[in-house]
Amino acid sequence: MSEARTRLLNTATGLFYVEGIRAVGVDRVIAEAQVTRATLYRHFPSKDDLIVAYLTQADEAIRAQVNAARAEDATPDDVIRAVSRSIADDIQSAGFRGCAFLNAAAEYPDPAFAVHQAVLTHRQWFLETMTELFADLGKIDAEPAARHFVMLRDGAMAAGCLTDPKPVCETFLRGVEGLLTYRSREP
Repeated sequence: MSEARTRLLNTATGLFYVEGIRAVGVDRVIAEAQVTRATLYRHFPSKDDLIVAYLTQADEAIRAQVNAARAEDATPDDVIRAVSRSIADDIQSAGFRGCAFLNAAAEYPDPAFAVHQAVLTHRQWFLETMTELFADLGKIDAEPAARHFVMLRDGAMAAGCLTDPKPVCETFLRGVEGLLTYRSREP
């Protein structure tokens, strides 16, 4: 990746996350990244391409966190706990403004939009990953448990930027423990 592309993407990432995607125009990204308009459009043919690159970068970071948790020699429930702690740490980090994907979906609600498709792709991967992790626990209801986990995560991400994130994270982690200790009934 060229230095200019990296600078553009890093600048856009900071601005989009803090101020909102629609609130930030390409002129602002160009000015703050200190590049020319031609440089922006050489790397990103449209603002939508820049937004998708921003979401792709966020997706890759989350995948790396999950892969790091899976790479440790840990039990499946410890992997789920590690993923959960990573989410809680993010929520409690300075400058947290919610989930980049939920924020993008709110700004681009049309499912036909490339931005919305990037959100859906990430969320489908995350749900499938959590389903695999719950299945590794031997749960017969791994998919409903994973959906419950994702719903807890979404709620924590939304609440964590609205109020004191500490009790939000404590509640989220307590909910995850409930999912881990709940014993599925045989079908």
